[in-house]
Amino acid sequence: MKIQRGFVLRAIILRSLISRHNQPPVRTFATAGLLATALILSAVRLRGDDLKDVAKIYQPRLQSNLTQNIVAFWYPKTMDEKNGGYILNHDIEGKLKHTPPVKMIVTQCRMLWLYSHLAREGYGTQYLAAAESGFRFLKDKMWDPVNGGFYWEVDVTGERKLQRGKHLYGQAFGLYALSEYYLASSRPEALELANRQFDVMEAKSHDKTYDGYQEWFNEDWTPGPPGNTYMGEPDHKLMNTHLHLLEAMTTYYRASKLPLARERLLELIQIQSSTVVRKGLGACTDKYQRNWEPILTDNLARVSYGHDLENIWLLNDACDAAGVPTYPLLDVYNSLYDYALKHGFDRVNGGFFYTGAFNQRATDRRKSWWVQAEACVTSLYMYRLTHDPKDLEIFKKTCDWIDKHQTDWKNGEWYEMVEEDGTPSGDKAQPWKSGYHNGRAMMECLDILKAAQK
Repeated sequence: MKIQRGFVLRAIILRSLISRHNQPPVRTFATAGLLATALILSAVRLRGDDLKDVAKIYQPRLQSNLTQNIVAFWYPKTMDEKNGGYILNHDIEGKLKHTPPVKMIVTQCRMLWLYSHLAREGYGTQYLAAAESGFRFLKDKMWDPVNGGFYWEVDVTGERKLQRGKHLYGQAFGLYALSEYYLASSRPEALELANRQFDVMEAKSHDKTYDGYQEWFNEDWTPGPPGNTYMGEPDHKLMNTHLHLLEAMTTYYRASKLPLARERLLELIQIQSSTVVRKGLGACTDKYQRNWEPILTDNLARVSYGHDLENIWLLNDACDAAGVPTYPLLDVYNSLYDYALKHGFDRVNGGFFYTGAFNQRATDRRKSWWVQAEACVTSLYMYRLTHDPKDLEIFKKTCDWIDKHQTDWKNGEWYEMVEEDGTPSGDKAQPWKSGYHNGRAMMECLDILKAAQK
């Protein structure tokens, strides 16, 4: 049975375990911006088997992008056979740069996650071996054996600790990668280290007064020094950090089945579906005081369309892991999705711009690789929830943009950025860019498209 957006919500919301917030307005195409989008994309109701029809065309395209472009770029060229872990230091053409590489916790973990998930999805045993290299480096070189948790950055050998502080953004990816590696390998030592990571996060950074996690610490987990941290200023909480804590806790709970992990997962669902959502705006903002009072000064009154889109499908997946219904959050999904479409979607060429000020069309009109990746996944998740044909159009137009402009079919991988004038820019691999966003997106989308054809 097809579901009309916002309609079913009325009957379900009273028994939701996680809908303590005030819901934003129900989705509607009555506004001028959304009406324009709807007219441009499609006003025709499509048949119920449209996802199957779309899958026939796009499944082989996404499969090719994943295996022949994305994975073929990262493996084996980024494997550090000498030291373990991964070397991510490649220019826009995919050539290794002359500057000394470093290994940063976020992208080392993202590559460990990618290889683990490739193995778990059945793409080959070689990826489990690649994941093993990352796990060993993480365990032996980046784990703090005295204080627990992971160092932020080490040199290529792992012997020199270049940045020893603990930020929860990096700690979240440690938990995420270890949990995924355990699910792929069933190795007890992986789950054991994941449990130790969860325990130190719980003891040192979980905010028992205001919920969520305090983010910035010294090596010994004392409060971090004043001034900028690796991810901003001290004493602040970020939607971005808690978004990745959400995905990490989702996977950790699936791996551990620990009741306390489920409690933290439900708490993070609440934060990401309500606390960080500006109800009158219908979008999220990023920076908060410890008590979750939003900080909107300077350049912070703006929206990251990619994070809002990513938030939708990660919340959906988190609800599935926690065993709670996702439909009570449908109005939130609609609100975030519609705002991103109205202000951030390129109605002419497809794909999503980067960021924009409140209630304005995007002002940063670059197109980032990770934003396009998350948009693909979310459009398919939204279609599964609502059967609105417009979501398939968003998916197709975004995929078409990726194929034509974001993907480097000659040298491999996706361009980090495509500037407003169409010029690609950025490195293919660096401490903040790995194969996680687009590799994960292709696998998520392929799972949905394959299921539609059964």
